[in-house]
Amino acid sequence: MIFVTSGGIAVADGPGDPTAVKKEDDGKWLDKEGNPTYKISADGTVDWFTYSGYRRYHSDCHVCHGPDGMGSTYAPALKDSVKTMSYGDFLGVVASGRKNISTAQENVMPAFGDNPNVACYMDDLYVYLRARSDEAWGRQRPSKKEEKNETYTKAEDACMGKK
Repeated sequence: MIFVTSGGIAVADGPGDPTAVKKEDDGKWLDKEGNPTYKISADGTVDWFTYSGYRRYHSDCHVCHGPDGMGSTYAPALKDSVKTMSYGDFLGVVASGRKNISTAQENVMPAFGDNPNVACYMDDLYVYLRARSDEAWGRQRPSKKEEKNETYTKAEDACMGKK
């Protein structure tokens, strides 16, 4: 996932203060701006979205973007990109992809908007990468997590086409 708009590098305002202030019915935490964010308890328990984002990242993103969002020789460090990218820009690039061609390199991010294994979990991925970008969560798999709730499960099933 290369986070660059079609006209150049996305230098939008970053996501701002990650402090979780509101929890939605599906278990997703929001910051004061209404953007998805992480919630990590003092005992190391992560919210479901951070945990799910970790799993999804390692299922679909790490091959290009390296371990835990740290980048590779041909794809940027997403944990750094999320610092300067708005939530809306993140969703747009993941869904639609992008191409960045310069004299020095050619980077192509495929569109994942029609891949339910990514599209159904964009908020999860964003939350996990946001936690990584703020260094609120390290490289390890979360050992303690909130449980996936029924509202999340129903939305996930609907997105994945399950009845």
